[in-house]
Amino acid sequence: MERRTFIAGAAAAGAAAVVGGTALGAAAEPNEAASSAGHVRGATAITKVFGDGQKLIAVAVEYDRDIDGSALSTSTFAVTGRTVTKVYANKAAALAERGRDGRFVVVELSPDDDSAALWVTQQGGGGTSTGSPSPSPSSSDSSGSGGAPGAGGPKVGDSTPGGTIVAAKASVIQKDTVRTTHGARYAATGTTVTTSAVVNLVVDDFRQFTFEDPATGQTLRYNLFVPKDYNPRKRYPLVLFMHDASVVNVATEGPLVQGLGAVCWASAEDQAKHESFVLAPEYGSVVIDDDYEPSTLFDATANLVQAVTEQYSIDENRRYTTGQSMGAMMSLGLNVRYPDLFAAAFIVAGQWPAEQVAPLADKMLWIVVSQDDDKAYAGENAITGAIEDAGTQVATAVWDGRSAAAQFAADVRSLKARKAPVNYVSFLTGTTVTSGSGTSAHMGTWHIAYTIPGIRDWIMRQSK
Repeated sequence: MERRTFIAGAAAAGAAAVVGGTALGAAAEPNEAASSAGHVRGATAITKVFGDGQKLIAVAVEYDRDIDGSALSTSTFAVTGRTVTKVYANKAAALAERGRDGRFVVVELSPDDDSAALWVTQQGGGGTSTGSPSPSPSSSDSSGSGGAPGAGGPKVGDSTPGGTIVAAKASVIQKDTVRTTHGARYAATGTTVTTSAVVNLVVDDFRQFTFEDPATGQTLRYNLFVPKDYNPRKRYPLVLFMHDASVVNVATEGPLVQGLGAVCWASAEDQAKHESFVLAPEYGSVVIDDDYEPSTLFDATANLVQAVTEQYSIDENRRYTTGQSMGAMMSLGLNVRYPDLFAAAFIVAGQWPAEQVAPLADKMLWIVVSQDDDKAYAGENAITGAIEDAGTQVATAVWDGRSAAAQFAADVRSLKARKAPVNYVSFLTGTTVTSGSGTSAHMGTWHIAYTIPGIRDWIMRQSK
C-alpha cells in the first residue's frame, strides 16, 4: 500500500501532520545500551474507518535496523493521549495479526480513545463531537426524526459542512529498551517522535476525480475504487455510495472517512468475494431535502454512473446503489426516476413519498432503519406498504442493533431464506444508540448497517 499523507479539503479542520523524528545515526554495537534517538528514522500514523468514521489506530516507528519483536510489550512505547493495546515488529508500516522482525515497530492504539476519531461532526447545539456523536437531525441531516417534510434540516443548495476531517498525527516515545535482531540494544529515550506520514487503510486505494456533466452543467468531485487486478476483458459490478448531508462540502475524500458506506465494499475481504468498482461522489451542497425536489446534482449523479460505466468494463446488469439519509433518499429517488439504472439497492435510514414509489415494486431492495428514527421509519413503512399493495413480497424482520457479528449473520440467513425481492429490517428502539454518546438513532443506523457483510453479499448477487 502506498504511504502518503492524507490531505483534507479546504473545509477540513486540524493542523497538517508535523514532520518529526530524529536523524539516523550509526548502529550501536551488540550489548551497547545506546539511546534509540539516533536510530529512529521516523513514524507513520495508520488509520482505519469504522462505522462511526475514520480513527487513528496505530503508529509505526521506523528504525535503522531490524527489531527483535520478542522483547516488545505494551509498556515499551507511549503515545500521547492514547491507550496502547499491542506492540510488535513488522517489515512494513502495516498492521499484522502476528508480527515479524523488521525495521518497523507497530504500536496499536485503542479505537475507543476519545482522541482517536478523525471524523468530527457538528452537534445541533453548535458544539462538536468526535466519532459516534453526530449531527442533530434538525440541524445537520435531511432525513431525521421529527418535523414535517421540509421543516428543520438543511435545504437543497445548503453548502455548510456538518462534519470535519482532522489530520491524522500522533506523538510517540520509546519508554523501554528495544533490541535489534543483531543484539544491539537501543535504550529508552525522552525524545518525542511525531508522525510525518499517514497510511489510510482502504481509503488510500481510492482515486479522486472530477466529472464535468455537459447535460446539467454540474461539476461532481468523486472517489473511485478500481479492482486491484482490473482486466478490461472482464465485466465488473459497480456500487454507488451516496453520503448524508453532514458530509457536504467537506473534502473529496469525505465520503470515504465518514463511515463504512463506501469503503466496506472495497475492503480486501469483500473484494476477494466480489471484485467490483466503488463510486463515491462528494456533493458540494445538499442535493435533496424533505420537500423531495432535488437539485440538478441528482441527475448529474445518474450521468456520472453512466460515464464511469462507459469508461471502464462495467456490467450494466450489476450496478448497485446505496446511501444513508440524504444518500438513501437519492437511492430511492434514482430508482424511481431511472428504473433501469440499478439492479439492487441498499437503503439505510431514508424515505420517499409513498405515492411515487410504484417503480420500486420491480426492484431488489434491502432496507434498514431504526424504529426510533420517527421520520425514516414511518417513511419506510409507507414505502414497503405500497410495494406490498403492488403485489411484491416484502420480508420483514426486527433486529437488535447491539447484536454481535455472529447474530447478525444468522439474522441475514434467516431473512434471505424467505427469498423475497425486498427485505425490510428495523432495529429495535434504543439499540442503535449508545447511552451518553450524543448519537441520534437516525445516524446510529448506518454506524451498524454497513458493518453487516451478509447484506452486502445479498446485494452483490442480484442482477437485472
